[in-house]
Amino acid sequence: MKKHLLIAGAGYLGQEIARQAKSIYDITCLTKSGDTDSIACDLSDLSQLKALAVNTPTPDTIIHCASSGRGGAEAYRAVFVNGCQNLLETFPDAHLILTSSTSVYHQTDGSDVTEKSATEPIRETSQLLLEAEDKVLSAGGAVARLAGLYGPDRSVIYRKLMDGSATIEEDGRRILNQIHREDAASAVIHLAQNELRGCYNVCDDEPISQLDCYQGLCKQLEKSLPPVAPKNTSRKRAWTHKRVLNAKIKASGWSPRHPSFLLAARSFS
Repeated sequence: MKKHLLIAGAGYLGQEIARQAKSIYDITCLTKSGDTDSIACDLSDLSQLKALAVNTPTPDTIIHCASSGRGGAEAYRAVFVNGCQNLLETFPDAHLILTSSTSVYHQTDGSDVTEKSATEPIRETSQLLLEAEDKVLSAGGAVARLAGLYGPDRSVIYRKLMDGSATIEEDGRRILNQIHREDAASAVIHLAQNELRGCYNVCDDEPISQLDCYQGLCKQLEKSLPPVAPKNTSRKRAWTHKRVLNAKIKASGWSPRHPSFLLAARSFS
């Protein structure tokens, strides 16, 4: 008999998790509005989750990969902090996995970042992610800190290059940390199947400087390099310069299918 997996948030990542996990688990997906493949449920509303619990099988594992919908601090508190608290209260015996972000690290000196590195973000949204992480970790769950997500029909770097809005900030030294959607999903499923606990950085094997990234893409696509511009300090995830390492999750037995963004990007064009 398969275990029951509850996927809270069936967006870009959640759909891929469901696709990869369907042969392993019986799956229930939740979205705020609901559709043909998911049940409508607002994670920030405890009463809705309590009602859901009456009518669905008790999950063995919960993956919280809901999106803030590009919202600000209020949305982050509702979806992540309150959402995790409500899931833990409704399903206290389930193994909860939260997909968080490497934005909780705010290093700007190009240093290597592991799960033991300082987490001192300046953005309130990232501070709220840490608050949600604390709830999950205190309950014995797992946190997957995802690097920049890309994959089919989604790559900010590629899109900006193609639409002409890309720039190389200063000397292009800023390190980009990324993870393919397929690998992000497989990493989270790995945490679930092995009932792992604690924090794990989920990124590919080759963090790359912005300059090297655009040089590689431009060579593949036979395009000119983007112009140089001042660094963008108004980015939603804040301006950082760090090399996120994935050694911990690789030591647990996972490895990315797409270890390099530039190799994966060959399939974009």
